[in-house]
Amino acid sequence: MPPFSNSYLIIGLGNPGRRYERTRHNVGFMVLNRIAEKLNAVFRKGRSSYEIVDVHWNESAVLLAKPTTYMNNSGIAVAEMVRYYNISLSNTLVVVDEIELPLGRLRLRKQGSSGGHNGLQSIIQQLGQQTFARLRIGIGTEFAKRDMVDFVLSNFSRNEQEILDPVLDTCVEAIGSFIHAGIDKTMNLFNKN
Repeated sequence: MPPFSNSYLIIGLGNPGRRYERTRHNVGFMVLNRIAEKLNAVFRKGRSSYEIVDVHWNESAVLLAKPTTYMNNSGIAVAEMVRYYNISLSNTLVVVDEIELPLGRLRLRKQGSSGGHNGLQSIIQQLGQQTFARLRIGIGTEFAKRDMVDFVLSNFSRNEQEILDPVLDTCVEAIGSFIHAGIDKTMNLFNKN
């Protein structure tokens, strides 16, 4: 058993490959890349369908992970990581895009349903439970004007990227708070409006 049972697992959801790198659906990957950049960490191939890096952050051992399955199959990689590394779901946080929130708005939850998000639904199905924290990042609500799949797989515009950039830093702060202070205090600090 790997020595990670008291560690934190932070998972960013997205789609693998350069084609999807800057798309709205990949905002979870963007946040984890920002954390790795700040901690001078480099992702490596995991045991199966994920990239992973272990870091020391806020005096805690933390695993940062990005499933390399496509979004709809994220749960396969997540379930394997949780079991292999023996990480408590109370120490697990999933970072994901949210089409029901305005661009840049954050919403932390301790647990709950998928809210219609296929990546979260896959995780819930594979784990058999909903008791993991999630950080939802608003990617804009304009999808009603166009096809939802096309919208989430579209790139952020230059103006949207300027709005999003400081939000990624705020997400890093929120995740650091989750590790240091727990989900309840972090929700109080970062769930605004």
